[in-house]
Amino acid sequence: MTILAYRLVRIIETHADRLAHTLLECIQQSDRACDYRIKVSGEELESLVREVYKDLGRWLLTKTEVDIEHRYMGIGALRAQQGVPLSQVIWCIALVKENLWHYFAANDLLQEPAEVFGELQMFQLLDEFIDRAMYYAAVGYERARGAPAADR
Repeated sequence: MTILAYRLVRIIETHADRLAHTLLECIQQSDRACDYRIKVSGEELESLVREVYKDLGRWLLTKTEVDIEHRYMGIGALRAQQGVPLSQVIWCIALVKENLWHYFAANDLLQEPAEVFGELQMFQLLDEFIDRAMYYAAVGYERARGAPAADR
């Protein structure tokens, strides 16, 4: 990751509380995540989304695929036990990235063309992280439901 992308990750981590708050609002207002309002406590959900944004640098720079697998299989299994549909689990993970895009656009955090390049690099890493998080959440969900999960 370049210095610019690293700086952008630090901006995200600095604004983690605000990002977590807006993501929680998005989830609570989304028809695509209606079971979250009923089956997952607001405190649990807010804690989870705050963790993602506060620790984004660690997740993108130092966490391995095994770390992502462990964390998100657990989340998928928990949501299966809570009776949250898999489609809603995937949607909420996707909202992490969408919320970040909206936040950057709304707050005009980029000033220089080079910062846009750094943002693209950071979002490429974020895309890879989100894709893996979705996959492992689905595997954890399927295993918790007793369905045969796809091989890695």
